[in-house]
Amino acid sequence: MRGYLTQAEAYSIPVSGVWIQDWVGRITTSFGRRLFWDWHWNQEQYPDLPAEISRLREKGIRVLGYINPYLHQEGELFKVADANGYFVKNTTNQTYISDFGEFYCGTIDLTNPAAYDWYKNDVIKKNMIEFGFGGWMADFGEYLPAEGVEFYSGQHPEELHNEWPVLWAKLNREAVEESGKLGDVMFWMRAGYSGTGNYSLLMWAGDQNVDFSLSDGIASTVPAALSMGVSGVGLTHFDIGGFTTFAAFTPPLVRTEQCLLRSAEMAVFTPVFRTHEGNQPRNSVQFYSSRSTMTKFARLARMFASLQNYRRHVVNLTATTGLPAQRPLFLHYPSDPQSYDVTYQYMFGPDLLVAPVYLPDVESWDVYLPPDPEATWVFLWDGSARMTSGGQTVKVSAPLGQPPVFYRNTSVFVPDFMQLTAEPLVDIPPYIPDDYFKPDAGAEPDQTPCGSAPDIAPSRLASLVAFAVAFLRM
Repeated sequence: MRGYLTQAEAYSIPVSGVWIQDWVGRITTSFGRRLFWDWHWNQEQYPDLPAEISRLREKGIRVLGYINPYLHQEGELFKVADANGYFVKNTTNQTYISDFGEFYCGTIDLTNPAAYDWYKNDVIKKNMIEFGFGGWMADFGEYLPAEGVEFYSGQHPEELHNEWPVLWAKLNREAVEESGKLGDVMFWMRAGYSGTGNYSLLMWAGDQNVDFSLSDGIASTVPAALSMGVSGVGLTHFDIGGFTTFAAFTPPLVRTEQCLLRSAEMAVFTPVFRTHEGNQPRNSVQFYSSRSTMTKFARLARMFASLQNYRRHVVNLTATTGLPAQRPLFLHYPSDPQSYDVTYQYMFGPDLLVAPVYLPDVESWDVYLPPDPEATWVFLWDGSARMTSGGQTVKVSAPLGQPPVFYRNTSVFVPDFMQLTAEPLVDIPPYIPDDYFKPDAGAEPDQTPCGSAPDIAPSRLASLVAFAVAFLRM
């Protein structure tokens, strides 16, 4: 964890949080690195974690964790929950055990008031909030059998299935509020249903592939955010570069530098800028994989930071009006028929139109500009005005690091937008000799090491699965 922060500081990457999913320890499966789902501090994994959390907080950096509503069968918390009847039951009134991919878990029965309170108070409040975490991913919520299980409430599993993620969101929200930490501690979720927006502080798009596929790659995060937004959940984000990796596939499903950076440049124009190593970290390009990647990523992170005034404005609008941060074009231009057919563009707040590049190996991009009777569209990167009295599609330059973005010339935030152009493009080839950091000590022989910075002890980095996050608190 310290190694990643040292690297970030050396490359002037603004960081306000470090996300360490593996605070509970790790296991390895054929899918890749997984966590040991026993939600308390693993002292072998992070021996000095409480002191480090305090030290980083003094520097304005929060440490974030991870939790879900399942407990590993071999963990200590499983024993407590099982002894007290806190799990969902099978039809013979025994604890229902689920296979999560070469490890087995019980599911906390969120309809059982005693189980609900135990998980909220003894697990989340005590082991996470009081421990010092500034937030966490509240994962899953959608994994619930539709038959063969019984609940304390007596509800049929089909009846309860969609309500389940709402209960999970409610539990997390109550833990934060009852601890007096609302506004100081945040959590983010992937599963939801009607009512989730009443509880979840932030959503994310789930486990995208680390590629450019329309169905589950970079592109899929756009309609996911827009659908979430018009469903009443206005703040969402995604794993920069995606998550799901399968190096053994033919061809391999692994993250390239281009995929990572195209994803990151889109994240600049969203509420949160957060990285993820993926399930097979050594097989994919990371933001820290090489000096050239680190330099390009750092520029994008600084661009995200420079938009903080506008981002706060957008988030405040979401909080006060319910309007989502990322909005479909038709929400602003309901009288324009063509706006209803635009799938992969969005308005970020009222004044920025974003058309992410979601295909590989392109240098230009088509952008649809809806008619705006009150403003002129201005291309961010060259300041050229585009008149759109009737709406039009324009082709613009889209080199890596300059995603197609237009702003309304009447915005009071034009000076903030212009700050983005102060960061020049980084003209470094993606792969140059001797550019990649040296491999981690102890790297698995069948995997490609991501490496560590020369000034950081490799053995220390090899023992970490610290997912760095660079997002500004709002």
